[in-house]
Amino acid sequence: MSKVSDAKFFNEFIDMVDLCCSLGWNERNGGNMSYRISEEDIAQIKDEFSYDKDWAEIGVTVENLANEYFLVTGSGKYFRYTKADPENSVCIALIDETGTKYKIVWGLVSGGRPTSEFPTHLLNHSVKKDITDGKHRLVMHVHPVNTIALTFVLPQNDKDFTREIWDMMPECAVVFPRGIGILPLMLTGSIDIAKATAEKFKTYDVVVWSMHGIFSSGEDFKSVFGIIETVEKAAEILVKVISMGGKKIRPTAEQIVEVCEEYNLDINKSLL
Repeated sequence: MSKVSDAKFFNEFIDMVDLCCSLGWNERNGGNMSYRISEEDIAQIKDEFSYDKDWAEIGVTVENLANEYFLVTGSGKYFRYTKADPENSVCIALIDETGTKYKIVWGLVSGGRPTSEFPTHLLNHSVKKDITDGKHRLVMHVHPVNTIALTFVLPQNDKDFTREIWDMMPECAVVFPRGIGILPLMLTGSIDIAKATAEKFKTYDVVVWSMHGIFSSGEDFKSVFGIIETVEKAAEILVKVISMGGKKIRPTAEQIVEVCEEYNLDINKSLL
């Protein structure tokens, strides 16, 4: 087994791709994921890298990610088959010293390129690296059914969408006390949606793309999956509540704040 495929972060990445697919979050080649690899991990696997490929334009500038390495899913690659054939499904890409280009140094052995959403991922990584002092390393994009369904019926603004989700379970405000950002339907893979998502990530750790899916960021695989899992469970409850005629009761803003104060969390009260 190669050093790359034996690395803990690599196997956690592949297992997460497989888990998301098993939940129905990533049909066909839908969804993508990227992980900013630590210097310690790179030191253990770097001798397997090849630097022969040409540099490619990212389409955005991410100066604070210069010389960083990312494990990222490939464009057009199916999550369902990633675990069986990871070297053809994912790659490790190096960002150049200007933060404007990338080069594949490992993976995608039969050809290909990183996900078409790579610019969005990198802008999100750039924002979160700054505001979390480098703690956030993972960005995940998936297509959870109930969350997507709600974007067709709920108001498309951060305050109303967040409050509807927070109302469903006390855990919601605890898991994502900053709330949820939401964007209207936009062209996927475009620089416009990349910039719009990154702007939302300055405030939120989870952003919903209307009629499309979720983007989330966090320190590790468990935390990012946990946020998305909680949003989607709350969305499922809300879909059922709406199907039963809508809410007859709801928690008060004071009750939601009380839960967060119990855990010493600074909830975004502007969304209440």
